[in-house]
Amino acid sequence: MALLLESEFKILPADKQIETEPFLEAVAHLPPFFDCLGTPIVYAPVKADLTGNIKKIRAVYESNPTKFKTLQNILEAEKEMYGSTWPKVGATLALMWLKRGLKFIQVLLQSLCDGERDEDNPNLIRVNATKAYEMALRKYHGWILQKLFLGSVYALPYKSDLLKALEMGKEVKEEETLEKIHQFLTKVTPILDAIYEMYTKMNAELNYKA
Repeated sequence: MALLLESEFKILPADKQIETEPFLEAVAHLPPFFDCLGTPIVYAPVKADLTGNIKKIRAVYESNPTKFKTLQNILEAEKEMYGSTWPKVGATLALMWLKRGLKFIQVLLQSLCDGERDEDNPNLIRVNATKAYEMALRKYHGWILQKLFLGSVYALPYKSDLLKALEMGKEVKEEETLEKIHQFLTKVTPILDAIYEMYTKMNAELNYKA
């Protein structure tokens, strides 16, 4: 759909090396997704966090585009640069939180595509958003944030309104919008999986709570 298709992710190469510039260009279009969820008190900070982390990664990249050509280049260079304070610093930390925000979007949209729903209230997206939060963010949030997020699912838009918002207000058949979501997910999911795999292999994942 219009909003997500602006995020033109490249197909993940066989070596799983993600080029920094195209990645940043693609993710820069994603923060407005959270506007589609309403509840500004909850999702405005998530949007701001996503935007801020993209800017932090870009600042590092632009300081030396050749050195930081890929996301793995950034992590490897910062590991050497920061020593014992790594990975809780720099673009490594920013990408760690960015991938979690992207994971929330990905799981929510995948759940919609898979037809997961509350059979008694099929036009609600509580089931999808709760699954996304549980899988992507909950373990990294303290008790207060968890209560805030889980309470916010009761104020989420209807599924039909969310899909319309993703189409920038245009009236489009649900199956057409879901097909566009599927197209988006076929590119973003392998990239996100590769980033998570990179963090695991480099022992860069942190589990502290925000």
